[in-house]
Amino acid sequence: MGDTGPTGPVMDRDEVDRALARLGAEHEAVETSLLALQDHAGRRLLEGAELTGVTVERWSAAEASITLLWSYFDAYTGALRTAREIRSRRRWSSREDLAELTELLRGEAVTVAGGTAALAQAPAPDQGPGRLSERYSLATLVDRMNQLYATSLDMVVAADAVWSALPARIDLLAAELQRTRKLAHSVGVRPGEHPSGDDLERITRTLTRLRERVISDPLAFWLPAEGSSAPGGGRPDTTVYDREARALEEVRREIDAVLAVRQDAEQRIVRLRDVLSRADRTLAEARTARGEVLAKIAATEVPVVSGPPIVLQEQLAAAAEYRRHAQWHRLSPLLESLEEKAEDELLRARESLTAVTAPLAVRAELRGRLDAYKAKVARLGFAEDPELAEKYERARRMLWSAPCDLRVAEQAVLRYQHAAAEALASPGRVPGQGGPADRTEPGV
Repeated sequence: MGDTGPTGPVMDRDEVDRALARLGAEHEAVETSLLALQDHAGRRLLEGAELTGVTVERWSAAEASITLLWSYFDAYTGALRTAREIRSRRRWSSREDLAELTELLRGEAVTVAGGTAALAQAPAPDQGPGRLSERYSLATLVDRMNQLYATSLDMVVAADAVWSALPARIDLLAAELQRTRKLAHSVGVRPGEHPSGDDLERITRTLTRLRERVISDPLAFWLPAEGSSAPGGGRPDTTVYDREARALEEVRREIDAVLAVRQDAEQRIVRLRDVLSRADRTLAEARTARGEVLAKIAATEVPVVSGPPIVLQEQLAAAAEYRRHAQWHRLSPLLESLEEKAEDELLRARESLTAVTAPLAVRAELRGRLDAYKAKVARLGFAEDPELAEKYERARRMLWSAPCDLRVAEQAVLRYQHAAAEALASPGRVPGQGGPADRTEPGV
């Protein structure tokens, strides 16, 4: 085993050359990373922005880390340059050169000014405050530079990701918002007059505040990825943006509905007038029919027929006024309500006519039944049967006289039916003589 020193065995020439090659590669990699960080668009934006909140705090720490990174790198560069100079003194390094190189490459031979070292986020445990300088090994410097670079890059990448994603999306949404506001104004959807107009004002205020805060405090809108240690691991927080985008879409759908009202308002109003007119005519027919029923039918309950509701006509007139004055946002809900009420009114009028004319329908049914039995009796040769003729005539007088007592008339029809059925079923009865018949037919 070779000579030993404070840092352990003295390195031989091959070990020194391998260490210098490895340290040179690390130096090149660190330099490339530092230059990339220096030119990073996010870093330049952070330097020029008026930051607030959590971002200004983290950027202050990141700036100190970046300054410290360059100080460490300068010290690392100087130590590596010194080591290369020692190795290049002679082709075959002496024992003294190898011992010096071993101390430089493995020992704590790199000195960093105390004021600069104090910027480190995680100083070594044996480093107290107030020291004029700190000594590090090259390996320790590399570890510290990697740590500082990772934390600085993470902050820069996160801020840049938020700035790259959210402001542009907010601007696009704001442009869509402005178009929607103009369209809303054209159809009468205005703040203080329509809920959607109030929603547009609120969305406008929210987007304005959101953009201002995203620009000044991007890290407030960053969600780090759980379990990820890679710089920039995470995604922008779009919760507020997404909520306002959904709210704007709801307003747009409402405005589309209002626009649809504007396009077919005249036809809908014409249809409403037609439905209400048919309802009025049906009620008028029901009132006329009620008078006829009261005159022709006795001892029956006839429902009262109400007049057309004035409020629907007033609302229809209001709808026409809204259309003339292009108040589409008011016309839309009124038309929807009126269409439902008009159909209900027409149904009510038809039901009223049906209820009023029910006694006339009963009388018509009784008349038809009586005539059907008479035709049957005549076809089988019993038209001149005195008993049947007398029962038929009594029922006919009741049904064709006014006022007609339906209950009594129905009983008369039933008696005629029963008598006819008995006559037709009697095997010994002769048609017209009340005697036995020479043919039979089942009862009706």
